[in-house]
Parts: sequence; C-alpha cells; structure tokens
Amino acid sequence: MAALLKKLLGPKTALAASSRGVGRREASLGIDAGVAVRVRFAPSPTGFLHLGGLRTALYNYIFAKKYQGSFILRLEDTDQTRLVPGAAENIEDMLEWAGIPPDESPRRGGPAGPYQQSQRLALYAQAAEALLRSGAAYPCFCSPQRLELLKKEALRSYQTPRYDNRCRNLSQAQVAQKLATDPKPAIRFRLEEEAPGFQDLVYGWNQHEVASVEGDPVILKSDGFPTYHLACVVDDHHMGISHVLRGSEWLVSTSKHLLLYQALGWQPPRFAHLPLVLNKDGHKLSKRQGDIFLEHFMAAGFLPDALLDIITNCGSGFAENQMGRTLPELITQFDLSRITCHSALLDLEKLPEFNRLHLRRLVSSDAQRRQLVRKLQALVEETFGSQLRDRAVLDPAYLERIILLRQGHVCRLQDLVSPLYSYLWTRPTVGREQLGAISEKVDKIAERVLGLLERSGASFTQDMLNRELKKLSESLEGTKHSEVMRLLRVALSGQPDPQWLR
Repeated sequence: MAALLKKLLGPKTALAASSRGVGRREASLGIDAGVAVRVRFAPSPTGFLHLGGLRTALYNYIFAKKYQGSFILRLEDTDQTRLVPGAAENIEDMLEWAGIPPDESPRRGGPAGPYQQSQRLALYAQAAEALLRSGAAYPCFCSPQRLELLKKEALRSYQTPRYDNRCRNLSQAQVAQKLATDPKPAIRFRLEEEAPGFQDLVYGWNQHEVASVEGDPVILKSDGFPTYHLACVVDDHHMGISHVLRGSEWLVSTSKHLLLYQALGWQPPRFAHLPLVLNKDGHKLSKRQGDIFLEHFMAAGFLPDALLDIITNCGSGFAENQMGRTLPELITQFDLSRITCHSALLDLEKLPEFNRLHLRRLVSSDAQRRQLVRKLQALVEETFGSQLRDRAVLDPAYLERIILLRQGHVCRLQDLVSPLYSYLWTRPTVGREQLGAISEKVDKIAERVLGLLERSGASFTQDMLNRELKKLSESLEGTKHSEVMRLLRVALSGQPDPQWLR
C-alpha cells in the first residue's frame, strides 16, 4: 500500500472503474429471471448467537429457499480485539440446531470462499488501491490521540462527533513527507455531497446526505484490516449477493455503501432493512441477558421450531399471524413485501405455549415420537441415575405411553423429569403421618384398595376403576370420595397438589 501511495504522488491516473449512478427503483423484490438469489447472514463473532441474530438469519434463509436461492454465512471478524473464543463455532452450530444451516460457510466451504473476512484481506487491499488510484480515497495520518480530541471537543459542544477531513486535501509533497515517517496510514473514502437514493424493499425510498453529517470514513485501517463499510461492499460484490436483508440500524449507512459501489464501478444488490426485535415492553434485547442466547433455549429444552415460530409470529412478513407454523410453512407463506417498518415486540412468556404446540406435533408423528422416546430415556437416566430402583421405567413402550398420556399437558420434554413427575420414575417416600393427616381411616382405605387390586382376575379400564373407587368410598362411613382420592394421590405421587391430574 505504501508503494502505491508513493507511486500516486506522480500524475493522477485515470479512473479505473466507471461510476454508475443508482436511480430510483420500482418497489419490487428484484427477483430477475436467470439471476440466482443469493443472500447472506454476516454476524460478527464478538458474541454467541442470540434471538435478534436468529431472526435476521431466518428471514434470509426463508427468502433464499422460497426462491430456490443460496443462504450464505459470512463471519465479519475484522475487529480482532473484540473476538470471543468459540463464538464463530457457536454461530454455525446454532444455525444448524435451529434447522436453518447455511449452504456456504466457513465450515461447509463454497465457491465464493473464504467466508471469514480476516482471510480476505487481499481483496480489501485491492479495492482500496483502486479507490486511491481514482482519487476516491486518500491516506489519513491523523493519530488516535487527535481523533479522540476531536470526539471529546464535539461532545463538549453537544455536537455529533465527526472527522474534520484534515488529510483530504494534503498536497503530494505533504503526503510524501508523512509517508516517510508513517508508511502505513489509514485509508479514508471521500464522501460525495450528492448521495444516491435507493428503494428499500421495506422502508421505501431513502436518501441520506451522509457527507453533511459525518466526516470521510476510514475504510482500511493502518493494520490492513477493513472497516465494515468497505468489507461488506467488497464481499457482497465478490460473493454475488443479490439481496441484502439486514437490521434497520444499517439503513442510514446504505447511501455511504452505494457511494462505494459507484466509485468501484459495481452494481449494488437490492436492500431490505429489517425492523428491530424488542422486548414486549419496547426495550432492545440486551446481550447482557443470558436468556436471549440460543444456547440457553437449547439447554432448557425448547424446540427449534418453537423459536422460529415465535420470532416470526411477533413480527411481519406474513399474511396473518398464527401459532404452530413449521419451517416449510414459513418458507411457503413468507412475503418480503409484507414486512412493515414497525419493530417486532417479542413476548418470551408465550414461548412455553408455542413449544407445547410443536411438541404435540412431534408426538403425532411415529418417527418423531421414537426420537422423543430416546431423548426422554436419556433425560430420565441423567436426572435420576442411581435412584432408579426399577429399570423397567426405561422401557421404550412405557416411555412412549407416558409421552402420549402427557402430551398437551407439558410444554417441554424436560417437564416430565421435573419433581412434579418424579413419581413416574421413582417410588415416592410418603410418611405415615402425612397420610394420617388426610384421613384417620388411612389403614382401612389402604386395606380396601389393596383388596380391590388383588382381587382374582381383576382387570380394570379407567371407567371401571373410577366406579370401583366410588363404591369403595361409599362403603366407608363418614369418608368423602374426594378424601379417598386425595389420599391415593399423595401415596402414589408424593404430590399433595392435584396439578398433575389437570
């Protein structure tokens, strides 16, 4: 880069890439015949995948699949100081767990790789060199200390911090002099006064005069790493991205990106900025809340389909909101033109009910039910272990019966190994005093019930057993049927609260 800068001190070279203005587009999806739909989810591995990121990834995925396109995972890891160990692996792991795996990614590879920006530095350097040759970019020698002083002074004056473009008009002699002592300057992009407008597929016609509110942005840092603005433009171009579906926080920056596309002579993709996902009280989802990360929901036993269902149900993009949609149904029903500008309010208190619906759907499928049986078997062994006196409770037929009986009553498979249902797996320990507190005739009731069960050849249906227990209660003078049932409930389950029978 330094050699190029010195070379540029001679007569200016002609613009290498022709500039293409961006005219107003029709409010359409821009699905062109014969042109492949390619979208990307481009998170920064500075943290693990959370619900906001999942929503962005999901909308990209279902848009791509609806139009037989490709869904790409690209990791924007250029800010090396903020990388979190394991975050890159977690993002891809969680996308696979959620059932929306990328077609191309760092793990899977693909024709447009590599898919980590830290491995694409040569492409950014080439783009920066082209911009330097055309005069659309220039070297900046301002020290971090000076830039910090500019920021503090602006804040002190209640103004928005901005670079004062000090290095924009340095003479060739001044640049040569500074290169002698600082051979690796940052590279800044010259913002044009007339920023192009664009038709956002969600927010409609947009134009932001970025040059009037901010200084020329750094596009390549002195360490050779790009900033987001250059990297996303270069990568979207070289990866053939047709549509950019990203968070609305990038809407204002899009005019800046279009200026970069113009300066590089590239055709930009179509843009669709997605409204924010907020808590039900209207506040932003906080990454400091551990319960918004996908790992939390996976460990808690929530189903991927329930998460996909609730984050689409709370937003827009569909003709109507309904609970219980599967991923294939989301793909079929999704309509990008139906996404509104309003933020989506996510009420996670409703997630258990979403999960209940999707769990019942799995139970209704023979193949899925067999998988649930294996998972429940592992949960029982993990939860109770050495407490299992009777290993027959691990029999698949018994486990399947429990799942069928309790479907619709539990929200998660894990609920079946909670203390409320421990009687299904271990024999409850109930003291004589506890039973005596329910009825003084505990011994008589126990004797009659055992006699009923031991009666030769007795085989009961539920209705028959109910009738026999009613007769038993009537034969005990001064004893209510509800008293008998409560005593049996406590003796058999160890649970005084009849919630498990609801």
